[in-house]
Amino acid sequence: MTPNDNTTDEASTDENGEGSERDATPAADRSRTPGGGEAPEPEPIEPAAPEEFGLVQAWWGDGKGKTTAAMGMGFRAAGHGYRVHMLQLMKGGADSVEGVRGEYNAIAAVPGFTYENAGHYGWHGLLDGSADDEHEAKAAAAFERAEELVAGAADVDLTEPLPLDGDPEDGVHMLIVDELLYAADRGLVAPDDVVALAESKPGDLELVLTGSHAEPAYLDGVADLITNVRKVAHPFDDGRRARRGTEY
Repeated sequence: MTPNDNTTDEASTDENGEGSERDATPAADRSRTPGGGEAPEPEPIEPAAPEEFGLVQAWWGDGKGKTTAAMGMGFRAAGHGYRVHMLQLMKGGADSVEGVRGEYNAIAAVPGFTYENAGHYGWHGLLDGSADDEHEAKAAAAFERAEELVAGAADVDLTEPLPLDGDPEDGVHMLIVDELLYAADRGLVAPDDVVALAESKPGDLELVLTGSHAEPAYLDGVADLITNVRKVAHPFDDGRRARRGTEY
């Protein structure tokens, strides 16, 4: 026996006499993996504060998944007990989308995660019967709401836990402003105002901005993370409508 033999598990055998790769992995190696090599168990969600929040994220591109990625991070943060809020622009509805969406039901079931929809029916510039001036008014009001939420976060200590049932204007650890970049791309919100919003946020607020098929070059040097979600193929190109459970 060598001095290191006691750090290695004996390989177990299955019913076919074949060894288990996991059991043959050195215990010292497994101890350095997330969870020490053991499957994590869910824990109750209790108010907590993040240690390393404070970045600006921008998710853009012509591919599906920008909002989905942002909400995924929201659920992950809420699962750790952090206070998360999502403000949606441009997603008031369309004739292919039902009024109640799966993500809203899921968010409502998770402590500490809230949302509000400030969108206008239809999509700006798509000749769907919606009025452009109404889109502009809705976008302007939603942007003012985003400024209010950022200001609220600046008034509290984000290094401390926040009430999971607290009003979002009383502070959040993560703020998702969904489709803001699309509104800026369509001229409904000034790109300079988006930059000002990002630069005005408190240092510990994680600000996540999504939207736009066009690159938000105005965020270069402002956003810490910029991700291009690129389309390779999309069922919409073949005439497929939004599907319940995937698009809403």
